[in-house]
Amino acid sequence: MHASKISILIAAPALWAGQAFAQPSQPAYSADGLYNLANSYARAGKPGLAVLSYERAALLAPGDPDVNANLAYIRASAHLSEKPRSRFARLIQAMSPTSVAWLGVLGLALVGMGLVARKVASRFLWIANCAILLGVALIALTASNAMLMWPRMHEAIVLIDQTPARVSPALMGDTAFVLREAESVTMTAEHEDFILVRTGGGLSGWVARANLGAVMPPVGGER
Repeated sequence: MHASKISILIAAPALWAGQAFAQPSQPAYSADGLYNLANSYARAGKPGLAVLSYERAALLAPGDPDVNANLAYIRASAHLSEKPRSRFARLIQAMSPTSVAWLGVLGLALVGMGLVARKVASRFLWIANCAILLGVALIALTASNAMLMWPRMHEAIVLIDQTPARVSPALMGDTAFVLREAESVTMTAEHEDFILVRTGGGLSGWVARANLGAVMPPVGGER
């Protein structure tokens, strides 16, 4: 991130509490804009919105050290464990989805050109085969990234502390368990103003839609 922006929150934890902040009406949806917005939420003592914005920034800039460090610090401060990821997953997700998508397009082009070259220029068969192999590798990389990103499309952050997860999608339904602010859950179904979520521990319950923020926001800019 740019040097003029707020640096790692670990260096200034005292700035968190008791400071008002002005939330932009329409913040720029970019890694930089989301990072600064997350810092504002963190200083204002809103870990749920801070984690949500950091997670969204991490999708656009997965290798940014400031985003990842601040996100880890916020989660640790909220006594939430980090989600374990394999080395392969970290490697695949180190690139932005847009970059990986373009690599997939390049892979398809290389495979197509290689197949054509094998038919029209037999003298350069080895070049055509190399192009096909490289293209297949790029396509496999794109497919692997898509598989790892699929769960992220259903991930949400709890925005309100002590959010009740109910046994039925109704305000008067019995509470099955309570969710902590900034906790990550998986959205599995929806009914009117409620979403059925599953926690990392395997618990399932209905949560009011207004208490959740999808990591991948829906088209239209809704939360």
